[in-house]
Amino acid sequence: MTEPTDLTPSGRLPVTIEEEMRSSYLAYAMSVIVSRALPDVRDGLKPVHRRILYAMRESGFTADKPYRKSARAVGDVMGKYHPHGDSSIYDAMVRMAQHWSMRVKLIDGQGNFGSVDGDSPAAMRYTEARLAKASSFLLDDIERDTVDFQPNYDESENEPKVLPAVFPNLLVNGAAGIAVGMATNIPTHNPGEVIDATLAMIANPAIELDELMQIIPGPDFPTGGIIMGRSGIRRAYETGRGSIPVRARAEIEEIRKDRQAIIITEIPYQVNKATLQEKIADLVRSKEIEGISDIRDESDRSGMRVVIELKRDATPDVVLNQLYRFTQLQTSFSANMLALDDGKPRTMGLKDILEAFLRFREEVILRRARFDLNKARDRGHLLVGLVLAVANIDEVIALIRAAPDAATARESLMAREWDASEVVPLLELIHDEGNVIIDGKVRLTEAQARGILELRLQRLTGLEREKIQGELGEVAQKIGELLAIIESRPRRMEVMREELLAARAEVATPRVTEISDALGDQTDESLIEPGQMVVTITRDGFIKRTPLEVFRSQNRG
Repeated sequence: MTEPTDLTPSGRLPVTIEEEMRSSYLAYAMSVIVSRALPDVRDGLKPVHRRILYAMRESGFTADKPYRKSARAVGDVMGKYHPHGDSSIYDAMVRMAQHWSMRVKLIDGQGNFGSVDGDSPAAMRYTEARLAKASSFLLDDIERDTVDFQPNYDESENEPKVLPAVFPNLLVNGAAGIAVGMATNIPTHNPGEVIDATLAMIANPAIELDELMQIIPGPDFPTGGIIMGRSGIRRAYETGRGSIPVRARAEIEEIRKDRQAIIITEIPYQVNKATLQEKIADLVRSKEIEGISDIRDESDRSGMRVVIELKRDATPDVVLNQLYRFTQLQTSFSANMLALDDGKPRTMGLKDILEAFLRFREEVILRRARFDLNKARDRGHLLVGLVLAVANIDEVIALIRAAPDAATARESLMAREWDASEVVPLLELIHDEGNVIIDGKVRLTEAQARGILELRLQRLTGLEREKIQGELGEVAQKIGELLAIIESRPRRMEVMREELLAARAEVATPRVTEISDALGDQTDESLIEPGQMVVTITRDGFIKRTPLEVFRSQNRG
């Protein structure tokens, strides 16, 4: 008699549809959150942007090299690291090359990369690109074990989990993305102000938010504009969420006799200029806004200029306030500063983001110092062997000449015990523990023996021997500096400060978004033509407002 089993005919355990849907959906949600839609607080990049920058660097498409076809870079990214459609990769690359999307461009593009009017970029076979200079501050030292790597989708390559960014790119270039059940929308900021705030946190880790906001008063959008009020900024920086009203920069000019125009030179971030003009035209046709006679776009290479020509009897301030109310000449940027912190989504304020970056950057400096220390010690170890060989050159040459082959020569050099008087102070100088000294004698290691066999005859001259000693002194000095970085946190913070100042000199630019203390809310009064009115109250308590001229004409008889 067989025992009962819960297996299905196919040999699988039965699973309820609720359990399957729950587990599958959670797996999908976490994949979107971690691997696609949200940026990492450390380098401010999503996986696709990180892969583009890394692949372009690996292919040599750096700022000091000629432009290369965008299709080639997209192909490298898709084939090695990002197994998705080429259009999504190219769209991400294009955005990093648009000066109206990024506060600091990470891609230097050549060709048609779209426009602020929403025009599509040219196909990737027509455009060319290379890394912008600012990208070097995100990628430098990646080969020096500064960050962890992981296998790519087919485990044929390794890709970085994060880039060793020198400055807080998340705040500088912001981010926008929609995940499953959550979304992020981080505004761009002025790079000089962000770096200054980071330096202030290095100097005083307990700095208060009010002090940081004196350095970073608010977002700095690449398209300029005017932020109306500071309360939304304060809430965003304190809690990670806040609504920030942004208004276009507009001036009223007299373009010819008795005719005035509203001149728009800056628009809110992420507003499509062409769509904005279409909306204004629709409002004029539907007579929701009166007083506008013509709209034309006079933008050129020197900057944006949209002319809204007014009728003779129009009041410019009233028309402008109506435009602020009914069009995207005034919008609200809904800040939601959500990013991955230690692999988990977290809503962070300004200080939280800077603290997370500082922790990461200190770890990068520490890992780089350990990597360089190992390299320096390996080099110092070889130089000690060369010093020992030069000091006993006749015996070394005799051993090598007597050996039938290189392997035997190497074993003979390692088997011989050499006088350690020449190398003891050198070993102490470079903190080398590779050679063991017993009874004043020392044996060469295999690495040192190989180095001696590869020694060129010209290095046996007196001048070359001095060079070996000089290089050993430089290595010893470098080892001392690296040990100081590893053992002293203040020294690590000083290194971080120096690198931030170097980045600031390259990426800092003047602020383009103005912050006004005036509120952006429009009252009904600001939308009404000014004029004298007569207010009458009937016996039944009804109130009526009548223009003075109309009232007089009605009561003349």
